[in-house]
Amino acid sequence: MGKQQAAHLMGRRRDAQPRACLFDAANLKTKLELILPSRIDAIAPAVNRIMRLLNKECCSPEHEFAVETALQEALANAVLHGNRLHPSKKVHVCCACDSVRGVLITVRDEGEGFDPAQIPSPLLGQRIHSEGGRGIFLINTLMDEVHLRRGGTEIYMRKGGSGSH
Repeated sequence: MGKQQAAHLMGRRRDAQPRACLFDAANLKTKLELILPSRIDAIAPAVNRIMRLLNKECCSPEHEFAVETALQEALANAVLHGNRLHPSKKVHVCCACDSVRGVLITVRDEGEGFDPAQIPSPLLGQRIHSEGGRGIFLINTLMDEVHLRRGGTEIYMRKGGSGSH
């Protein structure tokens, strides 16, 4: 197998970043991919656009707050902590409606990544009064499934579907 074919099977071209939208297409009802600049003012319009689609297609009213809040947190983390507001770096977002798994969202930044094990709990000791450090905690609390991948530069989130809480 050639390098180009191997790169394609891994979800990326030789000349591009790995794609954020690699959901199994078997049960997908709809999918949206966005590439955002690393700017705070890009977050709200992206969240609004994504939530309009999800609410129309698959996000039940009882999950709307959780999905919207987790999406905002993931985008803010990618822009601020991942890409550090660097003007040449982008945030890659993919969301999908899956008839079995529910709402699927992947957010990937172009930053250096981080070790999730090194994030202290925001509920312990002095951290309870801290302004920061709650994003990943909130996402894990709100969503049914969360995975940090690619060295902490990508987060996968799922809410609803037949395996929901």
